[in-house]
Amino acid sequence: MNRSLQWDDLRVVLAIVRAGSLSGAARGLGVSHATVFRRLQTVEERLGVRLFERGRSGYTATAAGEALAVTAEDMETRVLDVERQVAGRDLQPVGTVRLTTTDTLFDRVLSPLLAECRRAYPEIALEVVVPSQRVNLSRREADIAIRPSSNPPPTLVGRRVGVVRQAIYLHQQLASKAADWQALDWIGPDDSMGYRSLDGWMRKQGVDGRCRLRVDTTRGLYAAVRDGLGPAVLPCYLGDSNPDLRRLDDVPSLTSDLWLLTHADLRKTARIRVLMDFLGDALRAHPQVGLGE
Repeated sequence: MNRSLQWDDLRVVLAIVRAGSLSGAARGLGVSHATVFRRLQTVEERLGVRLFERGRSGYTATAAGEALAVTAEDMETRVLDVERQVAGRDLQPVGTVRLTTTDTLFDRVLSPLLAECRRAYPEIALEVVVPSQRVNLSRREADIAIRPSSNPPPTLVGRRVGVVRQAIYLHQQLASKAADWQALDWIGPDDSMGYRSLDGWMRKQGVDGRCRLRVDTTRGLYAAVRDGLGPAVLPCYLGDSNPDLRRLDDVPSLTSDLWLLTHADLRKTARIRVLMDFLGDALRAHPQVGLGE
């Protein structure tokens, strides 16, 4: 039997190690669960060794599986480095740019700017990714990121283009009846949202114990406030967009910078460069998140 491994074989093993399950690996690779299962069987038969232990909690790599995953990760890094270097040689603003941001920033801030960008650069095709978890620019999961952050990754380059301010919002109907917002039933982030700074603020203000509804997205927080379920902390670009909501109090401690980022190997690519310049200028001048420059 031919025991030589292909790059696709290593990618499957690495995806299973990272996800801990076949279904998670399938989502990451963009293939079916059955395809991942079949490829794993083929690799194990080819090598004559078990790469994973199957249990109720998922797939756990054996020593052989861990060793293969380390090799796969090293190869992935080399392949992505070459891809970025080749992509960085483009001279014309033509081709596809994959951009990642949050769903609310895309909806309330970025979508109109991207419409202007498409008119200015019609030969650039845009793909926008708004996942619940951050994508990795180093792995080429996206070319450009627009992220609220107090500490952007040192592996990326870019600039600070805005400020995301936060405030307490409440529906007008409730606001007219409530003299003390701290005494109301609150809306807060679910643990899976990972919004530790807001969790800490709510505990400090004494409203965490009054939280009667928790959701796992900023859009969910907004929807609950919009429908009169109580007060919550929202980004001002989102809360101020609805005239039915009243801004009760600003929360300066939750303010974060807005960054426009890309990988260093891509910054000289024409389509990346023009899009970074266009969005950077537009965001810095934006009335809701801009720096007023």
